[in-house]
Amino acid sequence: MTDTRTQILDLAERAIRLRGYHAVSFRDLADEMGIKSASIHYHFRQKHDLGLAVVDRYATRIADLIGPAGALDWPEALRAFCDVYKDALYQSDLQCLCSILASESSGLPDEVADRVAEFFRNNINWLMASLPDNISDKRSQALAAQTAVQGAMTVAVSLKDYSVMDLTIERLCAPLQ
Repeated sequence: MTDTRTQILDLAERAIRLRGYHAVSFRDLADEMGIKSASIHYHFRQKHDLGLAVVDRYATRIADLIGPAGALDWPEALRAFCDVYKDALYQSDLQCLCSILASESSGLPDEVADRVAEFFRNNINWLMASLPDNISDKRSQALAAQTAVQGAMTVAVSLKDYSVMDLTIERLCAPLQ
């Protein structure tokens, strides 16, 4: 049986990925769980505390899936990175949590917006660590990969067409084969 805190995090993550940060309330989460909103406040004092916990858990999950920075060479690293996003899309049919939050970043509590930016910086640094030494502008290459995959996920969800993700990944990885 899943503990209450984990259930809250699961519901909050799904709700944010569906509706955005500002459309999620403690009352809605409590109603969905069949508990009082005070029970949500017991685990997360304020909404930004919940937001931070959701982002941290998501970022840790993604980091665990892609593995340590520099552990894979570039073709394998890029494929692993793309596969994490592709699998997330296929399994959930939802947008990346941090992509949704990034689109709302100007209205988020600073701590939450900073944590979302950190998620993307970590991804970019992870990609840069896997690029070969002969690449002169690793940051540009890493940014291109992050934005291509993130953008493809956004468009695929909007169009309800996973081939957008598949084609983008295929094109991104093609020069490496």
